[in-house]
Amino acid sequence: MLRGPGGDRPEAGAHAHDFLSLFYVADGTVHRRVDDRDWELAAGDAFVVSPGAVVGAGAPRREADVWSLFFPAVAVDPTAAASLVSWRGHPLLAPFVGEHRGGAQRLRVPEADRAGWSRTLAELAEELTARRDGHAEAARAHLTLLLVRLGRLGVDGREQVDPLVARVFAAIEERFAEPISLRDVAAAVGLTPGHVTTAVGRATGRTVQQWITERRMREARRLLVDTAATVEEVARRVGYRDPGYFRRRFRAVHGTSPAAWRS
Repeated sequence: MLRGPGGDRPEAGAHAHDFLSLFYVADGTVHRRVDDRDWELAAGDAFVVSPGAVVGAGAPRREADVWSLFFPAVAVDPTAAASLVSWRGHPLLAPFVGEHRGGAQRLRVPEADRAGWSRTLAELAEELTARRDGHAEAARAHLTLLLVRLGRLGVDGREQVDPLVARVFAAIEERFAEPISLRDVAAAVGLTPGHVTTAVGRATGRTVQQWITERRMREARRLLVDTAATVEEVARRVGYRDPGYFRRRFRAVHGTSPAAWRS
């Protein structure tokens, strides 16, 4: 789905999606709230939101022209599996892998490139609206070009992730659905818990256990939104053997129970 300038309206209440979201601010300023963090976006900002992140309406939107693009991984690669895990290794979708960024990332489009961004988005919108013969292939080509441009912004301007921290997040990603601790993560990367704690704390300002909880909660939110699984089943699938403890952790993070959040 693609909304053009003037069509951007935050949805009421907190919600989570299982698709990938890209916003481009063509003019003005706009507010976004993702995973309890407030973002103020201005002209030239490209803003990506990872699947499973909690998006809130936040403060009232300011006057702005914003392109809003929502798409599944299969829009880029029709052969990809439908699961959330399948797209993580795709080179064009790397900016949307958000574990170490808390679910969202802002990238600045150089002023000289902004007309090209707006033109590509307008051409994509035209293909999706007119739906002429071959529109699906043409739309995919425009989307691919847009993601290539987005990836180049990351290479040029994104803060580089420490290789050790990247390995820590990879270990968390692989095992968050199991009972896992700081000691387990440290063993997976071949270092002492103290060394890992220091490196992750210096790079992110958070502890390894906080990141494990963050990843589990993101998956829990996705399951609560996208499936009919019971709270007990959700707890098990995100690594909590005790549903009561899962409920307490969920409430501590979100201020409400899993059942109430789902409602």
